[in-house]
Amino acid sequence: MLIGHPRQKVYLAVGATDMRKSVDGLAAIVQLDFELNPFEPCLFAFCNRQRNRVKILEWSERGFWLHYFRLEQGRLPWPQVGEEVNPLDVTWQDLRQLLEGTPLKPVSQRAVKLPKYVI
Repeated sequence: MLIGHPRQKVYLAVGATDMRKSVDGLAAIVQLDFELNPFEPCLFAFCNRQRNRVKILEWSERGFWLHYFRLEQGRLPWPQVGEEVNPLDVTWQDLRQLLEGTPLKPVSQRAVKLPKYVI
């Protein structure tokens, strides 16, 4: 299970990505195609064509983490090209729901609800 901060920024690569790419290839996509900094404290998520495998690139203070998820049956409801802007800026909670098989809600319903009180 992916452990992250609920306010951590997440970028989804819309459509299919070649899963043969490792850390350097995925970081190049982030930097060259998305024009984002792969060294930011964000998660960058990529899915394969069959929509049953996901790689998530994450920078920590000492190096990159590459998280890998393989779905045994079925397909993930991953956003496809033409449906959304690439990369798709979502919340950490949206990513968790997506990996659990729940399709993303419309943009207007993706707001993070922060608690009113801190104990």
